[in-house]
Amino acid sequence: MIPSQRDLFDIPRDRVYLNTAYMGPMPKSAIAAGQASYAAKGQPWNYSATEFFDLPDTLRERAAKIFGATAGDIAIVPSVSYGLGTAARNLAPQKRSEILVLDGQFPSNVYVWRDLAEQYGARVVTVKRRPGEGWTAAVIRAIGPATSIVACPHVHWVDGGQLDLAHISETARRQGAALVLDLTQSLGALPFDMPAIQPDFAVAASYKWLLGPYAMGVLYVAPHHQAEGEPMEHNWIAREGAENFARLIDYTDAYGPGAKRFDMGERSAMQLVPAAIDSMDRILDWGVDAIAETLGARTAAIAEATAPLGLADDMPERAPHYLTLGLPEGAPADLLAQLAARSIHISQRGDRLRVTPHLFNDDTDIAAFANGLRAVL
Repeated sequence: MIPSQRDLFDIPRDRVYLNTAYMGPMPKSAIAAGQASYAAKGQPWNYSATEFFDLPDTLRERAAKIFGATAGDIAIVPSVSYGLGTAARNLAPQKRSEILVLDGQFPSNVYVWRDLAEQYGARVVTVKRRPGEGWTAAVIRAIGPATSIVACPHVHWVDGGQLDLAHISETARRQGAALVLDLTQSLGALPFDMPAIQPDFAVAASYKWLLGPYAMGVLYVAPHHQAEGEPMEHNWIAREGAENFARLIDYTDAYGPGAKRFDMGERSAMQLVPAAIDSMDRILDWGVDAIAETLGARTAAIAEATAPLGLADDMPERAPHYLTLGLPEGAPADLLAQLAARSIHISQRGDRLRVTPHLFNDDTDIAAFANGLRAVL
């Protein structure tokens, strides 16, 4: 169990922030790293050519540790949609095959597959849960000989249901299907078992559970997609020999090693990458296993504190860091606004409250949240 880390964040004592799944606050040290990098842009003559390569490679190395991969498997991308677009560009589903997505899946992980299905004559199949069923069973039931791609998260962004990706991966591989993952709502807060899961592609945005800046993300690309993979764009810095600025017009068709060919343009992102690195260093210092255990205890305490108010913690197989509470009848339509007026911040998705704490939360926050709900329900 990790003790409260509130002093590392710029969160006032009277502010109850339980909304990491919406946007994770950056630690003070990451903010300082970002501010320093912006200040450095005011004197660009101090940049060395090596920084264009050293900074992204450092980020790649940090992300690889969180994924449980090697640095060579990591590409730097600006968003989940970019990473999923890269995956789609390198997959070719057979005609009349099925691409599986979850009911209510985040839009970025749906639109791209609709487009790919239309391009290849495949079809998108939406997986729905039966009453009382978890997402894993629903996905396993849907995978069959016609499945070409399984596109899913580790944790459903609406209800917090966790998927057994190792089981899903094994089942998909038996059918010859590719596995593409959006880990935005899990990477950094939930352990990821790379040897057991072995996805084809897996992407995560930085700004939620990785506690990093916006417009920054990381993409895992399986080795068998790297050597001949087609990138989203043809930027100069992903090419072999780009380190030699004096010879950039010696044009080449060769790319840098590993997943670097899939990097976004301007991947060095010198005003973003230092902050992302600092945030990942914090996560690695805490340890993802310990983060998951601690947040599991936090969500359990919140569920216990709010149960007398009629809010149901009834999502099957929910992730430990994610709590979705079914609202009682008669809950006010402006519930979130009333709570925000009391400096309490959560999200609502459908008829469920989404409560997602992090290490900056403590027992004082939990008590204030329960008291705030009691006052407005």
